[in-house]
This record gives sequence, C-alpha cells and structure tokens, in this order.
Amino acid sequence: MRQVVAATFLSLDGVMQAPGGPQEDTRGGFSHGGWLVPYWDEAAGKVIEKAFAEDFDLLLGRRTYDIFAAHWPYAGDDPIAVKFNAVTKYVATSQPQTLSWQNSVALHGDVAAEVAALKRQDGPKLLLQGSSELIQALLTKDLIDEITLLTFPVVLGKGKRLFGAGAIPAAFKLVENSVSSTGVIMATYRRGGAVTTGSFAQDEPSAAEIARREKFAAEG
Repeated sequence: MRQVVAATFLSLDGVMQAPGGPQEDTRGGFSHGGWLVPYWDEAAGKVIEKAFAEDFDLLLGRRTYDIFAAHWPYAGDDPIAVKFNAVTKYVATSQPQTLSWQNSVALHGDVAAEVAALKRQDGPKLLLQGSSELIQALLTKDLIDEITLLTFPVVLGKGKRLFGAGAIPAAFKLVENSVSSTGVIMATYRRGGAVTTGSFAQDEPSAAEIARREKFAAEG
C-alpha cells in the first residue's frame, strides 16, 4: 500500500500559487510570484531535503509538471534534479503524448480513481508537489495521507488556495513541527480519522442563549 504525501508552500491566507518566481504562474492576474524567496533559509531547506530523502515517485498536476520539466532536466548535478529526473512522474493530463520528461506516466480520465489504484500497489510513496487542482481532487476523495505545510508570514489576498470547498471534513495529527529563522512555520500532519467536536456551552442554556439559537436557526 502506497501513501500519498503532499509538501506545500503556503501563505498565511492559504495561497499556494507561484511561490518560486514571478513567471511561475500568473493566471488570474497573480502578481506576487516568488513570495517565498525572501523567507527561505537553511532550516526550510533541511525540511525539503528530508522530504526528498526517502524513496518516492512524483505525483503532479499538468501545470506543475510543465514548470518542473522546464527546469529540473537542465539543472545539472543538483541533487534534487538528479532524483527528480530519475524517479517516475505520474501526471494528471489530457495530453499524454506531450509528456517529454523522462520516466513520465500519464494519469487521465478519473484522476482520483487512478491515484487510488496507485495507492493499492506496492512501491515508494507518492510525493505530491504543488499542483493545486490535483490536490483539490484528492482531498475531495480523502486520498492524501500526510501533508507537510511550510507556512510563510505573508498575506497575498488572492491566488490559488490549498483547501477549497470540495475538501471533506477530516482530522489530522501533528507529527512534527519547527519554525525557521524567518518565521516560516514548518509542520507535518498525518491523517487522523474523522472530525470530533465538543462544546463549551453551559449545560443549562440561558433564556438569552435559547433565543439566540432560535434566531440563528431561523436565519438559516
């Protein structure tokens, strides 16, 4: 059984679009590409190195694949490039014939079903990078087992977000966390069952509280 593990850069308001450079992804008029660069430090680099230390195959949306395919094959002997070039890349795409990066395999049709089938196989973990639309599809089907979030101290206001309306309610457990010298919160969460709830309300609600509940219920 394979695990789907996501590693994502995130702003305080949940935006994950174009963290690495101004020309990475300008769709929707996004003008803040490269927002993580001023905050990058050695501690953040070590978290990413750890994510890449174990065996993995890559799981990518088409746009992230195109960004990676235009960079990593030309990055020489960079350790990340060497690993990315060698591993299998599973790509959500409707144009499999255009996958030119070595060791690329197309996922098409019902991508969530294809990823579910991959998870049932033996093999290394499936490392999900970027790929906001693919993340949305997998969250909707509860197919992500673990997620590492690097949350940067910046608010971007607009852009593609990690969690959308389709994400199912789910609990996660914090398994590791640290903070970089620039204020980046680096945390790894593992899927932890269903959402549980509780209440701080009084056992015997006041008349004012009863009236409030009735008012809110009437408002829908």
